[in-house]
Amino acid sequence: MTKNHGPAIKADDTYESLRDEGYSKSKAASIANAQANDRMKPSKKGGKQPPYEDWTKDELQDRARELDIEGRSKMDKDELIDALRR
Repeated sequence: MTKNHGPAIKADDTYESLRDEGYSKSKAASIANAQANDRMKPSKKGGKQPPYEDWTKDELQDRARELDIEGRSKMDKDELIDALRR
């Protein structure tokens, strides 16, 4: 039986399953509440950027610089993509 987490959590089942997967309380609450809200589309992909594989190495390095990823100057394209996805 799903526990009622009060009015702050809109989808108790979703919240509990996310907590079981290791999500923090606040992250699980955010996701559960977004999924319960008909106006929000949390499972819909965002952004219009092409996949990182289509970016040039210079574009990837610029993005890594924006995110302050250490060691970016010594990374090849695949390593940059992995670092950006983490």
